[in-house]
Amino acid sequence: MIRGSKDFWTGLIYIFIGVSAILIARDYGMGTGVKMGPAYFPTILGGLLLVIGAIAVIRSFIVRGTPISAFAFKGLILVIVSTLVFGFVVRGAGLTVALPLLIIISALASERFRWRSTLIMAVVLTIFCTVVFLKGLGIPLPIIGPWFGG
Repeated sequence: MIRGSKDFWTGLIYIFIGVSAILIARDYGMGTGVKMGPAYFPTILGGLLLVIGAIAVIRSFIVRGTPISAFAFKGLILVIVSTLVFGFVVRGAGLTVALPLLIIISALASERFRWRSTLIMAVVLTIFCTVVFLKGLGIPLPIIGPWFGG
């Protein structure tokens, strides 16, 4: 009956995350479009995920898709490790050390990993995130942390 198992399971995951976001956000004030409350963004995003998930599930019954391939344990482990390394290192070493580590370790999960493109991406994203999040939005993270004299 299910013709596209990838679409079906992806849709269910999106629906689960969307419903969870909406349920968690309902304990906060919604606000308005002009003056958004803490529940506004999670509710809107959860609703969009719910709609996308429903479309994917419906599509799974109509369009034949590719079967689900083997589970990528290497990728899963490397992405989790990169996130943990970032979390443990960012306050002590700073964003300019933690973010490239996150990018490089998570990029190792790809079968198409290339050092040159990964290093270029790490430099560009680090500069972008430093400008946007630390300087523009004022996120209280060190650019260079106390481990390196920052």
